[in-house]
Amino acid sequence: MPLSEHEQRLLEQIERALLAEDPKFASTVRSTDPRHHVRRRVIVAGLVFVAGAGLMIAGVVGIKGANVAGIPLVGVAGFLVMFAAVLFGVTAYRRGSGVEPLRVVGGTRSGRTRARRGTFADRLEDRWRRRADDGH
Repeated sequence: MPLSEHEQRLLEQIERALLAEDPKFASTVRSTDPRHHVRRRVIVAGLVFVAGAGLMIAGVVGIKGANVAGIPLVGVAGFLVMFAAVLFGVTAYRRGSGVEPLRVVGGTRSGRTRARRGTFADRLEDRWRRRADDGH
């Protein structure tokens, strides 16, 4: 929703007052780009994913002189690190790009929402009332 002219003027006045009062803070706020934070988080998630892949490979291949019982745990830990990195990267990307997660919106055949139709008990009660009114 776009801002009205009055709101735009007020915003510009606030921006000018902030620039006059504290120019260092104003330049810091202006230079901060939210996409930069998202990009950094996705890169960190990628690096953590690669580290997790290395752990998983080390667990599968094994390390000479290592305890045989501990090797599968290293592989599992690597997989968990990779999984956490993917979750972190995807959530950072969704928050930064404004993509909303998919939501299931009811499971009715007719497409009507539950709020409009009421609960199962409410529908049964309505049917009972209609039968009673039709019969008398």
